[in-house]
Amino acid sequence: MPDLWMPGAQKLDIGDHAPTDGGPAKAIAHITWDRNATAAKPADIVSFEALRSYFSGGGAGVAPHLLWNPFDGRVAQFVPANSRSKSLVDAPGGTRTNRAGSVVIQIEALFFPYCRVDGKVYAKLSDTPCKGWQQLQDWVHSWGVPNTWPMGRPTDFTPHRSESVWEKQAGWYGHSQVPENDHQDPGSWPPFVTSTPAKPPTPTSKPSVSLTHVVAAAHKDPAATQGHATYKTEVLLVEKALQAEGLLASQWVDGSFGTKTLSAYAALQRRYGYTGSDADGIPGKTSLVRLGDKHGFTVTN
Repeated sequence: MPDLWMPGAQKLDIGDHAPTDGGPAKAIAHITWDRNATAAKPADIVSFEALRSYFSGGGAGVAPHLLWNPFDGRVAQFVPANSRSKSLVDAPGGTRTNRAGSVVIQIEALFFPYCRVDGKVYAKLSDTPCKGWQQLQDWVHSWGVPNTWPMGRPTDFTPHRSESVWEKQAGWYGHSQVPENDHQDPGSWPPFVTSTPAKPPTPTSKPSVSLTHVVAAAHKDPAATQGHATYKTEVLLVEKALQAEGLLASQWVDGSFGTKTLSAYAALQRRYGYTGSDADGIPGKTSLVRLGDKHGFTVTN
């Protein structure tokens, strides 16, 4: 079962729980619209704390499920998801607006047109940072509410209501789209966020070292001229591993399996428990595989 209380939201249970009627799962988008402002005369936003106190106190009779602050992402929840709340007008007879679905989750966004926050004026809710919207959307969706607007996503304050759509289709509705109500909000609402699954890391193939090649280098390079490298690229991988083990000084990490590298590999073999002719500095497959597993290369024949 999904979470009755949205994870991360402040839980302020006002009680008065009651079941819904069943049917298409719905979410209702509101804005608090607690002040009237204009482009010419913007007004400071009412604080989240003030509205939270109102809905959990004297305004409990019209409280939504959630109060969402789109400016900082805070959410307060007043009733569990499977209870009706009372933010919609419910006229006698007809649809029971607050109960007309398996859930009817109501969200009040802390917003009014031309509110001023930190000196900036916002004409529409969708202009705000909409912080926390994806988390809110995902939680509502977990209750079976599809990410769709059966009557279209609100983009202005023009009401549009169809009781037949309301009765038959699950999804998100603006307050302006609910039968028996005359409000025009929310005016706008952010588009749904599509979660992009993280791409799995691209596997990186490990470099490989041929046992035959490094054995050949271990036999040939010590007797050749100083710095001679029979299989430089592969020997370098072995030498870097020996350096990491603290057995070979950096100046000898040159791709030549010379006497210094031979002595370092012999020391590695002794560290691994080999003795006598088994610790002669000529790599064997078991020791080389062990070294490669630790230092990021594979061993082929």
